[in-house]
Amino acid sequence: MSHTAHIRSHRKPRRSASTLAMRAGVAGGVLSTLAVAGASGSANAAEPVTQTLELPTLTADLATQAAKSADAMQQAAANYELRAERDAAAANAAKQAKADLAEAKKKAEAKKKAEETARRQAAERATRSADRTTLSATAGAGSVSVSTSTGSSTATGSAAAVISFVKAQVGKAYVSGATGPSAYDCSGLVQTAFRQVGISLPRVSQDQSTAGTQVSLSNLQPGDILYWGGAGSAYHVGVYVGDGMFVGAQNPSTGVVERPLSYDPPSGAVRVL
Repeated sequence: MSHTAHIRSHRKPRRSASTLAMRAGVAGGVLSTLAVAGASGSANAAEPVTQTLELPTLTADLATQAAKSADAMQQAAANYELRAERDAAAANAAKQAKADLAEAKKKAEAKKKAEETARRQAAERATRSADRTTLSATAGAGSVSVSTSTGSSTATGSAAAVISFVKAQVGKAYVSGATGPSAYDCSGLVQTAFRQVGISLPRVSQDQSTAGTQVSLSNLQPGDILYWGGAGSAYHVGVYVGDGMFVGAQNPSTGVVERPLSYDPPSGAVRVL
């Protein structure tokens, strides 16, 4: 027996190969896990997390709807423009119609005024003609004599100035409502003539026929105012200028004329001088 047989061996007992393999596998797994975790942590720390949104894919239906919406908007814009053009045209038409109406109204009023003037002048001529016939018949019967044999034929003073003025107007136009200097109506001529000598007469023939002292037609003096129609309702006036003549603004056809009393015998006379 060996002298070392009783001493225990210092060599560790052998482990089995399977045990060693298992331990090695476990250790390797742990190391792998730690390595992956470390790498993941490093990556997360180095780069920020980005969230990606997926946009919907434009399908054929969506494209068709978009095209229809664009067409609808274009059509709406066209309709709006057309409506604006129609509104502008309607406004212009209304403005023109208003102007045409005003012009037509103006022409109608002018026509009406001309017709009224023509009717009045026709009535005056008719009345004057009737009065002339009546006076002629009366004169023939001897009740009225249009004569100046007893009156003065020579004008003096203010009467001469009035006569000179009215004779200077002979040949000028007759215009209803005119008082000179280029045109007159009957009462406008008489009023303007007497204004030359400082006498203010009423404007219309009706009032002028009562503005002075009534005188007989057989006792006329130059400067007397002749009237046709009734005193206070006369439709025509003139100025006696002597020698059986008078001056008056007769009508638009003759204007201011000098005529004998027999041409248009007056109804009466007034004296203001």
